[in-house]
Amino acid sequence: MTVHPLYATNDQQPAYALRYSWTGWVTRGDVLATTGDAWTNLKCAWESDGLRLLDHLVRNNEVHLTFSTIPSVSPTFIAARAKGRLKYAQRIAGAPVTFSRKVSIRSVGDNTADAVEGYIRAQVRNEGFIDSHFSEFLEQFTVMSPRVDLRRPTETNSGRYWYNLHLVLVTDGRHRLVDDAGLTTIRDSSFRIAAKKEYAIRAIAVMPDHVHIALRGNLEHSPEQIALAFQNNLAHMLKRGAVWQHSYYVGTFGVYDMRAIRMAGSKKCSAETR
Repeated sequence: MTVHPLYATNDQQPAYALRYSWTGWVTRGDVLATTGDAWTNLKCAWESDGLRLLDHLVRNNEVHLTFSTIPSVSPTFIAARAKGRLKYAQRIAGAPVTFSRKVSIRSVGDNTADAVEGYIRAQVRNEGFIDSHFSEFLEQFTVMSPRVDLRRPTETNSGRYWYNLHLVLVTDGRHRLVDDAGLTTIRDSSFRIAAKKEYAIRAIAVMPDHVHIALRGNLEHSPEQIALAFQNNLAHMLKRGAVWQHSYYVGTFGVYDMRAIRMAGSKKCSAETR
């Protein structure tokens, strides 16, 4: 029997803060020859792809680009469009360049990995429940996975990727799940979903009316796909119908935050190893 998804792209009203830095290495040619008009055209082209160029920095043989994106954009798509459109613009301008096959993509945000993990770890304590016994009961549904290190990149033949997401799902109507069976299902099933989809959960906090997850995503999957995977599969496993709101929050984070990106424009670029 075919199971139809309860949640789909066209019924979502997501909140998101998704930003990535892309680094490519020029092996032949000069990107410094790119004119202001060319960068303007590139911005428009990337915008049509769902990538908004926030900043660019060219230094020696390195090109650093910082994008904000929409939820349907995956890291592999960013890698392809960033390099592809830049090479095309250079060729049209009569100054073709060749890039190293390998690139670096980092998810970045206003918070670091340490801050996000600490926030999730403290969810029960920060709620300030009056009933101390209920607080103690809820603590078992906050899990930190010591084997998952979000500071380490995913290595592929095309480069190094840091793809860290903070996902939040909220129950429909803020309905509270307080039974052991329901909360256990969400906690344990989240890890099973992650294993099947090739995600890695670093931290999860299951609360009565929402759930926080910090994870490393599958590079081929967009934040939107990841959110829908948890919404649909958890709803199916809970057997309670459309238990989640038709929305989610998803944000990127990394080893360092956006302040470090902004500082790079006026100071020496952070070293990146190919």
